[in-house]
Amino acid sequence: MPKLTIDGLEIEVPAGTSVLQAAEQLGIEIPRFCYHERLPVAANCRMCLVEIEKMPKPVASCAQPAGEGMVVKTQSEVALQARKNVMELLLINHPLDCPICDQGGECDLQDQAMAYGRDKGRYDEEKRAVSEKYLGPLVKTAMTRCIHCTRCVRFLTEVAGVPELGMTFRGEHAEITTYIERALTSELSGNIVDLCPVGALTSKPYAFAARPWELRKTLSYDVFDAVGCAIRIDARGNQVMRVLPRVSEDVNEEWLADKSRHAVDGLLKRRLDVPYVRRDGRLEAATWAEAFAAVRRGFEGLAGSEIAALAGDMADAEAMFALKLLIESLGSANLDCRQDGAALDPTVPASYRFNTTIAGIEQADALLIVGSNPRVEAPVLNARIRKRAARGGFAVGVVGPKADLTYRTQHLGEGADTLQAILDGVNPFADVLAKAERPMIVLGMGALARADGARVLGAARALAEKTGMVKDGWNGFNVLHTAAARVGGLDLGFVPGPGGKGTREILAAASRGEIKAVWLLGADQIETNGLDRAFVVYQGHHGDVGAQVADVILPGAAYTEKSGTYVNTEGRVQRAPRAVFPPGEAREDWKIVRAASEVLGRTLPFDSLDALRDALAAHAPGFAVRDVATPGAWAPFGESGALDAAAGPFVSPIRNYYMTDPISRASPTMQACTVEILGETPARTGTDG
Repeated sequence: MPKLTIDGLEIEVPAGTSVLQAAEQLGIEIPRFCYHERLPVAANCRMCLVEIEKMPKPVASCAQPAGEGMVVKTQSEVALQARKNVMELLLINHPLDCPICDQGGECDLQDQAMAYGRDKGRYDEEKRAVSEKYLGPLVKTAMTRCIHCTRCVRFLTEVAGVPELGMTFRGEHAEITTYIERALTSELSGNIVDLCPVGALTSKPYAFAARPWELRKTLSYDVFDAVGCAIRIDARGNQVMRVLPRVSEDVNEEWLADKSRHAVDGLLKRRLDVPYVRRDGRLEAATWAEAFAAVRRGFEGLAGSEIAALAGDMADAEAMFALKLLIESLGSANLDCRQDGAALDPTVPASYRFNTTIAGIEQADALLIVGSNPRVEAPVLNARIRKRAARGGFAVGVVGPKADLTYRTQHLGEGADTLQAILDGVNPFADVLAKAERPMIVLGMGALARADGARVLGAARALAEKTGMVKDGWNGFNVLHTAAARVGGLDLGFVPGPGGKGTREILAAASRGEIKAVWLLGADQIETNGLDRAFVVYQGHHGDVGAQVADVILPGAAYTEKSGTYVNTEGRVQRAPRAVFPPGEAREDWKIVRAASEVLGRTLPFDSLDALRDALAAHAPGFAVRDVATPGAWAPFGESGALDAAAGPFVSPIRNYYMTDPISRASPTMQACTVEILGETPARTGTDG
């Protein structure tokens, strides 16, 4: 390990550490534009120049490995003058449009120009101008501002795995471009806006909307998929203006998927802000008292077996727990949080969690993906898989739909027969898993939400046991969920009780008239044709599928408008605080259920959110431990028996990544992505004007 001296401070660092990284360990800040700790080193901005004794000229510290006996000066006159010269060169062609630039207030170039810029320019020539580039509906360009740091190029190539940006021409004519002008197709493209140190790349939906000092910032968690990315919600007044990622090394590092970042404009569209009651076949606005009176009439005189409840993909744990207590107090065991009917065993947490953990992917040396397309189901998690694959020595086999996952894979087959062949040892990939030290399997909803899902689950468990995926210090059995509410619902028991019905049975019984009242807690991903004969209460925040079939609509709060608890696919409990207030007369979901319990004569035993959370933690102790991935104990689960080859291929549950939930379906930005990137026309709903 080389030992060097930086600004008079001695430090010993591992071999291969750069001078810039060594300085950071000492708390010494060196300015930079092109260097980023999660990207390959480019060393092309030259802003990080330092003086090193016995070297003839200033050296780029980001690309200079620390050497034994080096004496580095970061604040010498030579180093400071070199940085001032670099800054002067960078500003030669940079336009003077800071007052209208969306990067204003968050611009690295602005900040460093204050320290290293001259008070006047020395150049009289015309500034270079570069034409704008079309990168799609999410990224706005002003390429005259570009300083050619290539962060965007390196991110899309190395991290996202979609090499659609590059540099053309040379010298003064160099430009960052897509070669052939078209929209970026990466589900992670919005991250290049965060990476850009100047205003060359900015957010198109957020253009000219606000300045950073106007915004109220709330640290929260994303609910558009089950990864649970750490985010920051920026709001002005009662409007969410933008969502940015936060650093979370164990989950999302510092990346965020495009839908999670840009679908928030859907929070303003198609909102339910007053209660509605169906009268003479039409939904009409009503008061809360009228809506609750209609709920009481709809449930009056019904036996417990005639009542059911379904929870949607964005429901918070508090609302699900409150609704579970209410439905059970009415004598019903018919409730389910699995809208797709996925065959998951709620009694064995290890059967429905990502037991390896997301960060643990980097320790694996073989992977089998079954019935999942992680690129669209969990883009940030997929980037972690790509990160591991880029190091080499990592075989990835896929059983399911053919897709470009951004890393090299072996497509083994599409259906259950291939999984059976691997289990039987007929398929060569079985040997790959058996020889690996830390093999893992990722089981998706495309494999579990089928009629034979329970047998697929059992076969995956048997394969994990046979190939040594489960052993001391390592559990390679993983389920990748697509719904933020799913693991929390399973943990707290929002599943059929003894003799109760699951999602498919509830819908079938409702179509036969056996179930006469159904409570939908934000459940919009279900087949609603069978609900025509039932009394339907829809509690949610958008006029989506569930609201169209409702007899009573109770306007709830979206994830930014309430304090709620979610559990990600790893089993990590995450508490998201309220960033803004719900619109109109909408209320937080647990409060609606609590008020309804009084009307139905089954008053729930809590009057505050803290009391509800205490009751939830007492019922499911895992909710008392936050921000820790908790692997479950291994136990038998799933059904045994040969898999049915005639059941057809595994199909990913997500066909259109940009529109998977009520918020994204209402989002104008996501509609634009659907048209421009996928070439599809968004389906109209009953609430479209």
